[in-house]
Amino acid sequence: MALADLTATHAERRESLEAKLQRLGNPAHMLRNAAGGRFKSPYPDQYTSWQDEQRGWMTGATLFDQSHHMTDVYFEGPDVTRLLSDTSTNSFNGYGRDRSKHLVVCAPDGNMIGTAVLFGLEDDKASLVGPVAAANWVAYQAEVGGYDVQVTVDERTRDRSGSPRLVFRYEIEGPAAMAILERANRGPLEPVPFFRMTRFTIAGIPVRALSHTMAGVPGAESMGMEIWGPIEHAERVWDGLVEAGTDAGLVRGGMLAYYTGSIESGYAAQPTPAIYSGDELRAYREWLPGDGYEGGLSVGGSFATDDVADLYVSPYDFGYGHLVRFDHDFIGRDALEAQATAPHRKKVWLRWNDGDVARVYASSLFDGDQRAKYLDTPLARYARVMLDQVLVGDRRVGLSTLSGYTVNIGHWCSVAFVDEADAVDGAEVEILWGEENGGTRKPNVERHAQTPIRATISTTPLV
Repeated sequence: MALADLTATHAERRESLEAKLQRLGNPAHMLRNAAGGRFKSPYPDQYTSWQDEQRGWMTGATLFDQSHHMTDVYFEGPDVTRLLSDTSTNSFNGYGRDRSKHLVVCAPDGNMIGTAVLFGLEDDKASLVGPVAAANWVAYQAEVGGYDVQVTVDERTRDRSGSPRLVFRYEIEGPAAMAILERANRGPLEPVPFFRMTRFTIAGIPVRALSHTMAGVPGAESMGMEIWGPIEHAERVWDGLVEAGTDAGLVRGGMLAYYTGSIESGYAAQPTPAIYSGDELRAYREWLPGDGYEGGLSVGGSFATDDVADLYVSPYDFGYGHLVRFDHDFIGRDALEAQATAPHRKKVWLRWNDGDVARVYASSLFDGDQRAKYLDTPLARYARVMLDQVLVGDRRVGLSTLSGYTVNIGHWCSVAFVDEADAVDGAEVEILWGEENGGTRKPNVERHAQTPIRATISTTPLV
């Protein structure tokens, strides 16, 4: 879909995001009551068991199909790099073909709109892969800023009208991954630095790959490659990887295991886009469709507020301060420079108390109207953005986000952001689990009562 087509599609929508907000009123309430839950796709939840699939990326390798749940947005033209630099906090020194970045884009006030993985496909062509909040903002700036850039959207499977995706996208994780890839390539592969791209073949098919990890922790014991190519070669490449992994400890991983791996690596998913308030962003909300990602976003957890601005977060408070570079001008720079030396929250891992988890399980099944919110296992994600209060006594010190269980850690755990003074290894906190007033109106949230869960802070990964 070209930019002109994209713009026409937005214009033809029955309702813009701005109109939807005007109709519904409070944006915080809209987000809190929107239907949520884990993304469903044609890809299986499990191939064998999520436990074995989690164990695979620590002992051998796990192969995931990422072809369905992310949208790919392509930007092509002579102004691509300038557009990306103008709209993101990242430095573009040394950027070009076969370079990649974890892109962060912000509103003028310095709060995050979204993140995505940037793939430098050619010197004048790039793609943003992931949830579309970041790509939507960049596409909008391409239009209103007069950049010489064409935008093409390859929507995720659920949002398509039946046509196939343009590319397949696979992920292989674990200590045996490189040996399996070399077997599939039928020859050795040169080492690839973290977040750099390379090319090789699988079953005779040319593919491109990004060196990174979405499970475990980057390093010698856990490596990953994200591999993609034209969709017509998807089955052959998948079968080639499976065959190369025979007797090498390869397991196929389903969506349940895939999402829990993010907790181990410390990926907190996406922030609430900082776009729902303020006159400065009204034109952008009028450009966005009311039934798109931003209009359908669901926010869950025990942190409730009437002011949507309370849901916004800066890169510094979301663990991405290292991705803010002041070697270029970009949207939000002035605000972020003013915040740079202020205290910020710090990303930590929370190991949940086993006894409290057992109590919550039992209560969610047997306590009737006073039941605790059910811990959907292995991923307790009932909204797109999860925000649970982290407390020390009556004092809120932070927010817990993605939570779940992995056999590699052996406990329930979550990624959280807490005040710097409270980010102390071994410190005990409480997570307030469940929503206020018996639960919001999300159709996937059962009636329940809030309950505390004790947890211990770790400033380093739990695996």
